[in-house]
Amino acid sequence: MCPQVCSRISSKQILFEIEDNTISSLHFVGGCPGNLEGISRLVQGMKIKDVIAILSGIPCGKKSSSCPDQLCMALEEYLRGEGKNIGRESRTIDSLVA
Repeated sequence: MCPQVCSRISSKQILFEIEDNTISSLHFVGGCPGNLEGISRLVQGMKIKDVIAILSGIPCGKKSSSCPDQLCMALEEYLRGEGKNIGRESRTIDSLVA
């Protein structure tokens, strides 16, 4: 189980679509709406491995992980073929954060 990201408003799901190893859409359910919408827009059109290289390991305050870091974990699960397939090239990752 990954550490809790935000004590008040935690992200519950990460929904994304991938085309040719590129993020075509990204949506966080829960979490900080402004920051996560910003991240979603910034990574759209980026290659998965580039997003992981940029955002992996970012902490949130004193917590060891953050929503961007959790996104990287979800993308790594996708690359390993894990996660729930909700469409041909879509994935949802539930409960990454408690």
